[in-house]
Amino acid sequence: MKKELMIFDAFIRSKGHRHTVQRERVLKTFLATESHVSVEELCKLVKKQDKTIGYTTVYRAMKLFSESGLCGEVDFGDGTIRFEHKYGHEHHDHLICIKCGNFVEVVKPQIEQLQENLAKAHGFITVGHKLQIFGICKKCRKG
Repeated sequence: MKKELMIFDAFIRSKGHRHTVQRERVLKTFLATESHVSVEELCKLVKKQDKTIGYTTVYRAMKLFSESGLCGEVDFGDGTIRFEHKYGHEHHDHLICIKCGNFVEVVKPQIEQLQENLAKAHGFITVGHKLQIFGICKKCRKG
């Protein structure tokens, strides 16, 4: 967690922002949460520690964390933006069930290589990508 705090501190200072106790508390709470979390969910967790921190503070902090590269935004197609850890975590893609909303994180080097080959064939230099496959999971197909 120390590295993440140092990265964020350097990032906000480079942008001319102040280091605040509230942002640090939001970051520590987010880093302790190993799930895909919405601003609303994270706000509830933060409020357990500090009732004075509101939704807007959490929302703005998450945007800064995303800009700094500490987290990424994920949209599972349900209208809720979630955030997941990015720094120090392996890149992965998602399989998302459109019925129950459950998802599976997948890591396949072959897919990554194919994406790189596609980009190269079209003269693109890849700076990032997101692969999300929507479908119906095994559990929902049985039901």
